Amino acid sequence: MKRSILSLLAVLVCGGCDLGPDYHRPAMQQPQAWQDAGVPAARWPEAAWWKAFGSPQLDALIDRAMQDNTDLAAATARIEQADGQARQAGAALLPSVGLGGNVGPARSLSLLGKERHRIDYEGVVQASYELDFWGKNRAWLEGARATAQASRYARQVVALSTEAAVAGAYFQYLAFRDQAAAAQRNLKQARRTLDGLSAMRAAGTIPELDLVQQRTIVGQLTAAVPPLEQQAEHMRIALAILVGVLPEDLSLRPERLADLRSPPVIAGLPSGLLARRPDVRAAEADLMAANANVKMARAAFFPSIDLTAQGGIETYALTHYTVPPLGIYSLAASLSQPIFEGGRLRGQLNVAEGRYEELLQAYRKTALSAFGDVEDALSATTQTSREQQAQDMAAGNAAQSYAMAQEAYRGGTTTILNILTAEGALATAQGAQIQAQQAHLQAVLGVYQALGGGWSGGTE
Repeated sequence: MKRSILSLLAVLVCGGCDLGPDYHRPAMQQPQAWQDAGVPAARWPEAAWWKAFGSPQLDALIDRAMQDNTDLAAATARIEQADGQARQAGAALLPSVGLGGNVGPARSLSLLGKERHRIDYEGVVQASYELDFWGKNRAWLEGARATAQASRYARQVVALSTEAAVAGAYFQYLAFRDQAAAAQRNLKQARRTLDGLSAMRAAGTIPELDLVQQRTIVGQLTAAVPPLEQQAEHMRIALAILVGVLPEDLSLRPERLADLRSPPVIAGLPSGLLARRPDVRAAEADLMAANANVKMARAAFFPSIDLTAQGGIETYALTHYTVPPLGIYSLAASLSQPIFEGGRLRGQLNVAEGRYEELLQAYRKTALSAFGDVEDALSATTQTSREQQAQDMAAGNAAQSYAMAQEAYRGGTTTILNILTAEGALATAQGAQIQAQQAHLQAVLGVYQALGGGWSGGTE
């Protein structure tokens, strides 16, 4: 009989401890393969994925940003805050113990009216503990730990964004420098052409109009250089901010976009993407914390049970002698059951459940966006690769056309109009070629970022 009663109590206790709901990862539809059939699968980027571009200077910039970037430092500080909150939540599952003492004069009056003075001494140890019968404190700890985990994933998001931002800014810096250098080369060539035309005009073999038109081209090319150099300087300053240094302390060695490698595009299987994207993992950790908050809101409807204990010694000293120490103790239990709260508890539960549903949809959106990001990035690399090939061919043809126009003009078989047209076409083709190189590198960078970089799903 006794065993039956104990078994029944155990079942009741275990059933009452789990108010739920238990967390289950939301089911998500996943593509079987990427739409770009030319991308090899089952491979993921290396941890230091940016080294694939083959630029030691870019490697140094990203390494420095990982040490000194202010956004990354702030994300690290948020991890410390979340860890502290988790420790606070865990403390509720443990007893609270304190030590107290009291020393002070006192007096008493006997029935005969005689006053007696004494000094009281008291020392006690106090302890209190809340029985977590309904799992409220465990749910609090569970939610705090999930929030702390989310802060770690969020730091990985910031780290990946910083790495990609540094690489993207560096590509833009090189593109502006390349465009400025191309403009300088075209300007130098146009000035040589102008010198030749000036000699021909002095000899009376060409009209003044040809000379004036070439001067116009020289002026236009001269005016094109300063804006490009200013944009390059703007990107250098942006890079300095990203790596966490003063602009005056950032010096960059000469490098061209053509010096960088265009790494082959690789992508792992779609089924592994969600585990490698820190933003998806952060969204799921937030969802887990919200689920724990629902548990807490449910537990608030049930009684809270508190135990308190106190023990110590007490004595007092009279004028002529001291009373031997006496042991004192107390043990109490209290139960508090909400009866009428004016809808406050129901409102708290509605808020918690609504927040969970909101974060559930946010998680699904983040997961779907992750697949979309990869598809977009893979498509961009394919199209920009084709564009780059076409622009390379166009720039080569423009250079050949310009050389042929100059030779024909010197031979007297064409007019200055063909030279002017060829000069303009060459400048345009070279600018488009540089832009296509940058666009393709940015597209490859987008693939790395969409795949979660080199992060493999762990936390720091």
